[in-house]
Amino acid sequence: MSLNPADDRIATLIRSKLGDQVLRPVADRYLEEPRGRFAGQAGLLALPRTTEEVSVLVQVASEMRVPVVPYGGGTGLVGGQVMPHGPAPLVISLERMTAIRSVYPTENILIVEAGAILQDVQAAAEAQDRLFPLTLAAQGSCRIGGNLSTNAGGVNVLRYGNARDLCLGLEVVLPNGQIWQGLSRLRKDNTGYDLRNLLIGAEGTLGIITAAALKLFPRPAAIGTAMFQVASPEAAISLLAQARDRVGEAVSTFELIHRQGLKFLSEVLPDVRQPFETPPEWSVLIELGLATGQSPSDALEDIFVHAQALGLVQDGVIAQSEAQRGELWAVRERIPEANRLIGSVSSHDISIPISEIPDFVRQGEKVISGLGPFRINCFGHLGDGNLHYNVFPPKGQGRSDFEGQSTVVKRAVHDLVHAFDGSVSAEHGVGRMKTDDLERYGDPVKLDAMRTIKAALDPFGIMNPGAVLKA
Repeated sequence: MSLNPADDRIATLIRSKLGDQVLRPVADRYLEEPRGRFAGQAGLLALPRTTEEVSVLVQVASEMRVPVVPYGGGTGLVGGQVMPHGPAPLVISLERMTAIRSVYPTENILIVEAGAILQDVQAAAEAQDRLFPLTLAAQGSCRIGGNLSTNAGGVNVLRYGNARDLCLGLEVVLPNGQIWQGLSRLRKDNTGYDLRNLLIGAEGTLGIITAAALKLFPRPAAIGTAMFQVASPEAAISLLAQARDRVGEAVSTFELIHRQGLKFLSEVLPDVRQPFETPPEWSVLIELGLATGQSPSDALEDIFVHAQALGLVQDGVIAQSEAQRGELWAVRERIPEANRLIGSVSSHDISIPISEIPDFVRQGEKVISGLGPFRINCFGHLGDGNLHYNVFPPKGQGRSDFEGQSTVVKRAVHDLVHAFDGSVSAEHGVGRMKTDDLERYGDPVKLDAMRTIKAALDPFGIMNPGAVLKA
């Protein structure tokens, strides 16, 4: 079904309903995405203040068959927040809808508007001596509505789950402008289809999230952080199992780091202080969150001693202060920055069944070496099977020297991921970047069901056209 551009006609209608304060000039930042892979367009930009204003905007767009692109913090890495092709859309940013509506400390629930920055949500929880555990590199600028729309992951998924697992209820403006009041605080509600989980991860293609009821958790009384040298990914997986056997669900973070990432840090970010004089082939960053009366240093030392006796670890550093903890985290958190400075030929956000990861890594090395003299930086959230598997040119050459091979490398990696029953989109979403991948690797029955749901809820196809499902 053809759509119309967001032009002066719709602008006049919006102003007649909402006044002059909602529409704003379109700044460049609303048309960009972090990696520069997509250049968006916009006929109009709207900054609503309330859910009711969002409802009016979407209703007008539906009546006039105008595409709508929901905009959060703009930090998405797969192009879901920009629309490069087709009729110029109405971009709706929720950046003015940032209120913490209510807090229920005894229920461990926080109700917040979708435009709230993730870091502010974390701070609101902390003010109640609670924890909202979703933690991302972009938490200073990403917004909770976008986090839910993409089912964001991050470093604490091992213990607390994805964004989907941290949400009890939603308020959503549907594609016809109706408001679904689903801000439930209930943890048990078996009254039909789960619209919440349908809309989380839909990337704005089925509606616009305007508020959410979020789960909070007790704050750990003590936090311990360490980096251990391991012999292999197999040893890392065994170490994780051994650590959880000893401290249970206190393991909140377990990050796998390959030597190539440490070499990149030395090459382009030498100010990052690394814990080992000689970068090990493999290491893990482990963090524990413990209850009152428990010593994180003792727990980590106990894990190390037993793991060393089993031959799983060779060396380790346990943070003895908050400053040392920060230094260990800086190693992990600045690897993506080093990657960007080096410039990858092809980057991949993938997930693999955890026990299959060692074999995937070995086979991946063979596949990539057969394509050229590339360097591989494999790192990420081992505890939940999510790897960032990035392929780089050899030292002394740049990404531009291999532009023609980017697609070949991506296809080879994704084919291998599919062969291991993995996912080619672990935590970044599909957006517009991976629609072809979804068509190639997705289950046909699932895709048919997704198209049917999209057609039922959004019959005119106005919501973020071209994202997730090919337009």
